[in-house]
Amino acid sequence: MMQFIEGGVCAAQGFRAAGVHMGVKTHNTSKKDVALIVSDVECAAAAVFTKNAVKAAPIHVDREHLKNGRAKAIIVNSGNANACAPNGEENAKRMCAAAAKAIGCAVEDVLVSSTGVIGQTINIELIENGVPALYEMLESSAAASDAAAHAIMTTDTVKKEVAVETEVGGKRVVMGGIAKGSGMIHPNMGTMLCFLTTDCAISSEMIRAALLETVGVSFNRISVDGDTSTNDSCIVLANGKAGNAEITEKGEDYAAFLEALQTLCIALAKAMASDGEGAKHLITCTVKGAKSEAAAETIGKSVISSTLTKAAIFGADANWGRVLCAMGYSGEDFDPDRVDVHFASAAGDIAVCRQGRGLSFDEDLAKKILSEHDVEIHITMGEGSAACTCWGCDITYDYIRINGDYRT
Repeated sequence: MMQFIEGGVCAAQGFRAAGVHMGVKTHNTSKKDVALIVSDVECAAAAVFTKNAVKAAPIHVDREHLKNGRAKAIIVNSGNANACAPNGEENAKRMCAAAAKAIGCAVEDVLVSSTGVIGQTINIELIENGVPALYEMLESSAAASDAAAHAIMTTDTVKKEVAVETEVGGKRVVMGGIAKGSGMIHPNMGTMLCFLTTDCAISSEMIRAALLETVGVSFNRISVDGDTSTNDSCIVLANGKAGNAEITEKGEDYAAFLEALQTLCIALAKAMASDGEGAKHLITCTVKGAKSEAAAETIGKSVISSTLTKAAIFGADANWGRVLCAMGYSGEDFDPDRVDVHFASAAGDIAVCRQGRGLSFDEDLAKKILSEHDVEIHITMGEGSAACTCWGCDITYDYIRINGDYRT
């Protein structure tokens, strides 16, 4: 039976982590800014990266290092994106080399990620000098995962850290993850970094297949501000320490692994949407009765990405017309006269539109419902049986404040 547990990226057997302040974040000397995650043994590995044509240097390096589907460690910095920066790839490789030297592994077995300001040269000497001490701090503990989770944060206000346990092939299998993401979040991944670890025995081919399936129903269904970043990376390492028979094809064991991975990543994705820059509300949009899951997803993404819908939720204004408007420009063909909409939260549930027409409703109750932190938009299409859920957040004055002076 699958359940959530403590421990983050250190919950699975054979993984250690650490996070420290090295000075990459020059404006804040108290925040951690470099993390290291290491497996005791080589892992099957896979990753998914941003679809932005402008890609940060670490992504190019990781693609090379992942050609054999194997890895042992991940080194990450926040405070500097190492994107569109002088000597970007050289510096990303130097980060890998510094970690590899401390660990005692091949440079190609180290993956690298960065997040922060674009276009500025990273202080690579600072990181190289700090890696030996960082390595000595590695621990297999919840506190170590917590330190790593904090070290990858930029404008995040809370850490994103989850772990689950399940059964695969009669063995207890654990997987955990840490992530960062608050702004530049949009379908096709946003300024998000996500690092996943598991002790499940699974082939490189199967873990890549599982990751691709998972990203499609989790990170690619969230939006904060419509911007897709240059650095988005989701990396998973599997070291096989659980002792289950290696998963080499799709079947019962693969399905159990996939379910746990999707549960983990959906939880992290929702945490990112909830912590959107300046956000006061998590918006969950569920589309039902669509003619296909793809159609439901297109419509759901359009609604959670709508600036006007986000503004309405911020103001607790039950302006359902903005929902229909966002559906209408989604590019999906549907009959507006079949659409029902209602809003819901812990404060109640209220129908606001039936068959494409407005209903009389209690404005005070609607405002109370939309004043809760977690707000739901339920859309019924009346065209089929497919469904999809997407996640977003409201847009507030603080979003402009945060991004108006991000570099400084």
